[in-house]
Amino acid sequence: MQKKPIAQLLRTGQPDETVTIQGWVRTKRELKEFAFMEVNDGSCLANLQVILNPDVPDYQTTLQRVNTGASVEVAGVLVPSPGKGQRIELRANSVQVYGEADPATYPLQKKRHSFEFLRTIGHLRSRTNTIGAVLRVRNACANAIHQFFQERGFLWIHSPIITASDCEGAGELFTVTNLNLNEIPKTEDQLVDFSQDFFGRQAYLTVSGQLQAEVMAMTFGNVYTFGPTFRAENSNTSRHLAEFWMVEPEMAFCDLQGDMDLAEEFLKYVFSSVLENCPEDMEFFNKRIDNSVLATADNIINNQFERITYTDAIAQLEKADRKFEYPVEWGTDLQSEHERYLAEELFQKPVIVSDYPVGIKAFYMRLNEDGKTVAAMDVLAPKIGEIIGGSQREERLDVLQQRIQNQGMNPEEFWWYLDLRRYGTVAHAGFGLGFERLVQFMTGMGNIRDVIPFPRTPLSAEF
Repeated sequence: MQKKPIAQLLRTGQPDETVTIQGWVRTKRELKEFAFMEVNDGSCLANLQVILNPDVPDYQTTLQRVNTGASVEVAGVLVPSPGKGQRIELRANSVQVYGEADPATYPLQKKRHSFEFLRTIGHLRSRTNTIGAVLRVRNACANAIHQFFQERGFLWIHSPIITASDCEGAGELFTVTNLNLNEIPKTEDQLVDFSQDFFGRQAYLTVSGQLQAEVMAMTFGNVYTFGPTFRAENSNTSRHLAEFWMVEPEMAFCDLQGDMDLAEEFLKYVFSSVLENCPEDMEFFNKRIDNSVLATADNIINNQFERITYTDAIAQLEKADRKFEYPVEWGTDLQSEHERYLAEELFQKPVIVSDYPVGIKAFYMRLNEDGKTVAAMDVLAPKIGEIIGGSQREERLDVLQQRIQNQGMNPEEFWWYLDLRRYGTVAHAGFGLGFERLVQFMTGMGNIRDVIPFPRTPLSAEF
């Protein structure tokens, strides 16, 4: 008998088909003449109902062992299901229990558990309907991202996890060291002597693969990175993680307009792909988590994104018939409340804001001819605000050197990055997308810690 995933059986299994399934018991119900149990193998949201008749070998012993959480293998025959909501069920011929679960101590019983509680049992929470659905959507989303770029000839670049540069210049970095923390070597100035460390200099966990992606774009044209990044930002909120994944495409011979076009096409593609591949899970989120999940997806897929400049956005916010918590003034960064007003209330669809003031954006963004703004863009989406940030990069050597100095950074630390402007420089652009923020937006989940298998946050590195 061939083992098949439950998802496949529920879609295509036929009565009288002999099959074997493996999974974990979700529920068990004993009647006088027979018993039912529902088994889930993680391949889909739905369970497969299994009928246990007394003619199953070791029937009574099996009933005592197949409690919620137990792992089993069931061999039997598919039969039509008389109950609602399921076309077929499995009549067991044999049941093998691989691992029991004590019902007195197993923490996932048949009741609703808070997401806060589930985070305390991160080794088991993926067995719940909601987290299981999240992780299937996350998988489909990651697959769609790779498909999008691969279909367009982009090369996937594995950027380094350990780096000596701070791409964002914000200083929120985790230091990587091999020094003996009980006997830290010091310089004459009583600073840490990193020359004695493993790399001979101070090193960090990366906050972005962008700079390395720019290197590769100068060879391959179109590239993208997709991997973990780290921020030592002490923000204990529902929107922040210390470890998260970033998607960062980089395109040579590309300007800001091309960058915005790709970002819009990218979001539409990923949402469409997830809806196609995870329809049951997305329906679940729409029913149980946020009843606007499917409408939000439709809004992304079927609307042309609005495009305005930062200056125009400020003007619209100043005219808004409402009071914002944070003041609106040209030269200050847009806050989440401003972004959501533009996307949710004013335009009621995604908005791309471009040409931000030079003083609030990173050193690598191309300075516009007005000398006051840079060729940057943010994609703002209803319900979440900024979801993508990108820019045309500064390809002029002299301007880039000045920008680095203006931000108090040492140009010598970026010698290799500046070399890209010395040898075959070209206009290029790219953007960054926080993967967990995308999954959170897509599923309607309220806390970003619930869309990554093992969240890393301040004072929490469990599991």
